[in-house]
Amino acid sequence: MIHFRVGDPIVYHKPKSSFSPGPRARQVYPLERGEEYHYVVDKFWTVVKVNNDGTIDVVTRTGKKHTLSMSDRNITRARILGNLLFRKRFPSLSEA
Repeated sequence: MIHFRVGDPIVYHKPKSSFSPGPRARQVYPLERGEEYHYVVDKFWTVVKVNNDGTIDVVTRTGKKHTLSMSDRNITRARILGNLLFRKRFPSLSEA
């Protein structure tokens, strides 16, 4: 389990399904009947609160708030290179 602090940028790998994946979709493959696709989209979020029950509260660029389990396999901490390349996609704490 990763330990987080307030202000940590994270990348959440959100699994999705639809008829037409967007331009940022990756790991795209058709579902069984071939009518829909399953894919993953990276979401760039910032930790705003670390809870004692093993969850974290995060905020999106649009101001939405989510509560995630720290043991969620779809969460990764943003690395230095990702932080530099995608710094405009991570919300700042002052925006939250």
